[in-house]
Amino acid sequence: MKKFKEGFINSIETMGLVDGPGIRIVIFMQGCPLRCIFCHNPETWKNKNNIKLTSKEIVDEVRKYRPYIEMGGGVTFSGGEPLFQSEFLLEMLKMCKKAGIHTCLDTSGTGYSKKYLDEILKYTDLVILDIKAIDLENYKKITGKDMTSFNYFKERLKVNDNKIWLRQVIIPTINDNEEYILKLKEYIKDFSNVEKVELLGYHTMGKEKYKKLKIKYRLDGIDDMDKEKLKELQNILNNDLKYNK
Repeated sequence: MKKFKEGFINSIETMGLVDGPGIRIVIFMQGCPLRCIFCHNPETWKNKNNIKLTSKEIVDEVRKYRPYIEMGGGVTFSGGEPLFQSEFLLEMLKMCKKAGIHTCLDTSGTGYSKKYLDEILKYTDLVILDIKAIDLENYKKITGKDMTSFNYFKERLKVNDNKIWLRQVIIPTINDNEEYILKLKEYIKDFSNVEKVELLGYHTMGKEKYKKLKIKYRLDGIDDMDKEKLKELQNILNNDLKYNK
């Protein structure tokens, strides 16, 4: 009898509407190498005190929602950082593709094992890539890490010719200005197969989790991103933006 790999899962959402095309089954995986200042799920940082399941158990759960999947939906592996459990993720992706399920990877492009990365991308239909910052100094301030892993992942996306959605969190006083958006527009020209670029507004909904976990909240005093200003910045980004498909 085949022995399936086990991994740590934070939760499973069965009606995801913003995590890829159609209605998605979203698998929130545990573990992340980054410590982003705007993270609203700090409980996903470490692999402990969470659900431990086999790849078969998870894919069997996904199969239950085939009617949604057949209407243009699929499964999205999110986190935490799904690449943090690369071998486990790969096995699930293979099983999903064998079952004819559309696969999406919502990732920061870090935490992976190079041994499995190209094969993971081979079995991924869509990559939703979170851009934390566009230069080394600010990337380090926001994530606590350098850009080496992210830049390598970015190059592997080109090699594997993956379809991409790009996302960027906009934080008041940090990157909520036209100057940054224009730089971002130039930066994303280096990606290929980009189908969509979305700006996401920073929010404080996860703040209470930090208190509960006794972790310092580093954006104390910064309010939620203004929705109207976010729309203005998205319009600036979209103006004359030509996707390099």
